[in-house]
Amino acid sequence: MAWLLLLAAAAFEIAFALSMKPSEGFTRLWPTVGVLVFGITSVYLLGRTLDRLPIGTAYAVWTGLGSVGVVVLGVLLFNEQLTPARLACIALILVGVVGLRLTGTA
Repeated sequence: MAWLLLLAAAAFEIAFALSMKPSEGFTRLWPTVGVLVFGITSVYLLGRTLDRLPIGTAYAVWTGLGSVGVVVLGVLLFNEQLTPARLACIALILVGVVGLRLTGTA
């Protein structure tokens, strides 16, 4: 269950980061509300996992999946470039996340 909460936290982390762009420097109300709601929800869900997962593992997985999700959706939604170097970096993050999951104690 902790891993499912952590995945949900990462999804809200992605929504949090992606909603910052349309908030236009926090000058637009509803995207700014989205930033706050998604960010608070993400951190809350992360916190709920920490009684069952090591903090280093949980935080690394949360930020890693959030980073990968934002890069992938940035390419799809905002036409950002996906270069071989970026793909290699995404692969390294994913290998680290999987490694932490496989070697975790929970």
